[in-house]
Amino acid sequence: MKILKYGSSGPSVAFMQLALNRAGFGPLNTDGIFGSATRKAVTAFQSTFGLNPDGICGKLTHNALSPWYLGFVFHKISAGDTFYKLSEKYGCTVQAIKTANPQLIPENLLIGTKVVVPLPFDVVPTEIPCFSELIFSCIKGLTARYPFILRGNIGKSVMGKPIPCLYIGNGDNKVLYNASHHANEWITSLVLLKFAEDLCKAYADGNLIFGQNPADIMKYSTICLIPVVNPDGIDLVTGELTGGEYFNRAVQISKDYPRFPFPNGWSANISGTDLNLQYPAGWEQAKINKYKKGIISPAPSEFVGNSPLSAPESRAMYDFTLKFSPFLTLSYHSQGEVIYWRYLNYEPPDAERIAKIFSTISGYSYENTPFFAGYAGYKDWFIESFNRPGYTVEVGRGVNPLPISDFPDIYEKNLGILTLGAVLL
Repeated sequence: MKILKYGSSGPSVAFMQLALNRAGFGPLNTDGIFGSATRKAVTAFQSTFGLNPDGICGKLTHNALSPWYLGFVFHKISAGDTFYKLSEKYGCTVQAIKTANPQLIPENLLIGTKVVVPLPFDVVPTEIPCFSELIFSCIKGLTARYPFILRGNIGKSVMGKPIPCLYIGNGDNKVLYNASHHANEWITSLVLLKFAEDLCKAYADGNLIFGQNPADIMKYSTICLIPVVNPDGIDLVTGELTGGEYFNRAVQISKDYPRFPFPNGWSANISGTDLNLQYPAGWEQAKINKYKKGIISPAPSEFVGNSPLSAPESRAMYDFTLKFSPFLTLSYHSQGEVIYWRYLNYEPPDAERIAKIFSTISGYSYENTPFFAGYAGYKDWFIESFNRPGYTVEVGRGVNPLPISDFPDIYEKNLGILTLGAVLL
């Protein structure tokens, strides 16, 4: 995390403000502006935790705040500790502690044993903008609370950031959900992370999710979630990346294409390649289409790259998909409240039936992809290569990036798609 101080701004400040609120040092507006109220809260937090009360959130302060970033603490068992006493101390449920520590026997807790104790709030924040470090923190928090989630990385971005994946369930029906191919569609990353948390929480608590038994879902399916394909790009759009070589190069690229507002109009990876125009399914036609629009070099949006899979992020998605070989894919984007289900004349078995169900439960229309957007996308390549159902789900309406205030409505409309996507085949 960055060093944050008075005058700092951006999504990392908003995340810090949220952590301070969670820790009881608010209320602060999570507006991403480090003003006097935020400095006062940081100073109070530092004093309470024995840190130098300088009002600057550096490494030590970030480390002290980590439980409120991640959503859990490590507690070392002392004489007399029980799960019930820990639940009273930290404000969580006994069941939450049991879920996070399946290897422990509550009646036989050994002194000195380290216990993961969830804190009494959801891990995934849905009221502040998304950026890569927030996503990585959410993944760490979720896998600590729900150790039955498996995690990995499918590759790295241009800037070397990991492209993480999560596996939930161990059934034979493999499905793959991905988000944020496009930088200014970062709200979709939160959709996938929130779904992961809600599914796992329902499973742990013995509740239903969208009318389905999560235990049955996880027995029947393996759900692979790739919450962010383009971590560098979302950091640029949300203001987390504000300087350095890659930022300066993006500024120059943007000057070459002033039709795209900077940074909000940026959907490409940090090198100016549109990741969802990188797949070997009509790539040459996509190149013709975009060149006709004047997009002939690295650009904030719609540049197809120098060749298919030339961007490390799209190459990672391609290689991983071949290895995982899912039976269904959902690719989340953010514009239009529409579900695209075909590629050219390819109509995989069950694809239209499932599209109709998704349409009914979400209120989104299901349509054919428009010609000028209908080539070289991940969904296009998946359908052409596997002849299995693949969908592009366009959430929300307006101008990208959609405001975070749209999240509740978007999530409500997509919970059914995400849930039933794992069981309809």
